[in-house]
Amino acid sequence: MAPVRDLVNTVTTAFIRRRMADMKAYMEQPAEAQQRQFKELIQAAKGTEWGQKYDYNSIASAKEYAQRVPVQDYDTVKPWIERVMEGQANVMWPERIQWFAKSSGTTSDKSKFIPVSPASLDKCHFKGGRDAMSVYCSYYPDTKIFTGKTLVLGGSHKINALDSGSRYGDVSAVMLENLPFVADVFRTPERSIALMDEWESKIEKMAQATMKEHVTQIAGVPSWTMVLIKKIFELTGETDLRAVWPDLELFSHGGVSFAPYRTQYQHAIPHDDMHYLETYNASEGFFALQDDPTRNDMLLLLDNGVYYEFVPMDELGKDYPKTLAIDEVEVGGIYALVISTNAGLWRYLLGDTVRVTSLKPFRIQIAGRVKHYINAFGEEVMVDNTDQALAKACAETGAQVTDYTAAPAFTTDGQGYHEWLVEFATPPIDLLAFTAALDRHLQQLNSDYEAKRYKNMVLQPIVLHVLPTGTFYNWLRSKGKLGGQHKVPRLSNERTYLEEVLALA
Repeated sequence: MAPVRDLVNTVTTAFIRRRMADMKAYMEQPAEAQQRQFKELIQAAKGTEWGQKYDYNSIASAKEYAQRVPVQDYDTVKPWIERVMEGQANVMWPERIQWFAKSSGTTSDKSKFIPVSPASLDKCHFKGGRDAMSVYCSYYPDTKIFTGKTLVLGGSHKINALDSGSRYGDVSAVMLENLPFVADVFRTPERSIALMDEWESKIEKMAQATMKEHVTQIAGVPSWTMVLIKKIFELTGETDLRAVWPDLELFSHGGVSFAPYRTQYQHAIPHDDMHYLETYNASEGFFALQDDPTRNDMLLLLDNGVYYEFVPMDELGKDYPKTLAIDEVEVGGIYALVISTNAGLWRYLLGDTVRVTSLKPFRIQIAGRVKHYINAFGEEVMVDNTDQALAKACAETGAQVTDYTAAPAFTTDGQGYHEWLVEFATPPIDLLAFTAALDRHLQQLNSDYEAKRYKNMVLQPIVLHVLPTGTFYNWLRSKGKLGGQHKVPRLSNERTYLEEVLALA
């Protein structure tokens, strides 16, 4: 079988690398690529009810589009999406939409249901996955990744009760269910296990099924993938994942920052030739991927059916926020993403904030969520600040973190501090030294936090609580949010999450 696998690898690698020519074209001309996407989207949707409401037929420019169509959020488009879920056609996108990606909800809903059109499946989600492989194979031309299988740690799906022809689930499960059956040759575990709903049984069955396979790549969220790796170690008695899968060479990860987990993965896979590739694949689309392993940012995908706009942070919360086109932003600026997509989302405020790191090619880093930050004292601490500070504190002290959350706390004299709940895989020998390092690195990364911490005048030092192993897992289970893309909210400007977790601990 080895010669056959090698031939498949050679042919597949050569074919998939051909895509790089198109990607390099938009790397050199990002604004022009986005203009083409904008025109294609407007043209495709001008006959829909949404397109007729805003007279897409007469829109001549992106500037006119921004003036005519208000920025949307899920609550404003929910009535339109509900009609699509009921089976109505040509509402927001001309194709019949039968799949919906279920993601965490808004303040008024437990869950959001994001339409996934045939076009967005093929030309956005799947295309993004193919692009990731193109980049990887181009950077590592001697790869043997297609000699084995990809272990995909996805979610589950259920039948949508609103329409017998419609279904919903985690975006990973939606993609899995729509893959051609020939793709099953290259992936594991089998669909009946991959789409299981009960997460604890699923981890057990996934470990038993996949540890006997020839796995060369893993794709998943770092937190939940580590749960699976620990289960495999428990079943096999191994402490090096290469002892289970000798040809494992790539972990494609996304969903949360990899920084707090990097040390854990280096211990689980202690090999210099193990590669990591960050992706930005949300329910609404596949937006970006790490195109250069020597950098810590991602290339924004500019020809996959998505038109991007950028909201400056000081415009957030306004009824009519100003948006910038891709050629109007600045390197180092932090912006909230607004997207228009080939699934019928129009000027949709995604909820993520990004930092622009490069203009040509156009690259970004995920800064955090619009609602996940701490700014109780003017410190403007974002998730990427805390992820990096935590990673630096771990590197300094030898600790390994499983999960964390933080929120502001207030003293009786009007001052305050940041209260952290941390679950360690490997706790620091000196907790006080770890906490001091975390506080120090956070000041180095965020000048506003540093100013508020100056001589303890506004903010006192961080107060950190160590949680028993499994506390965050139990909190997620109590919310019915085990597995898939569910994750612990890193930061909150309110104390709701923190108090709930503390009550469990």
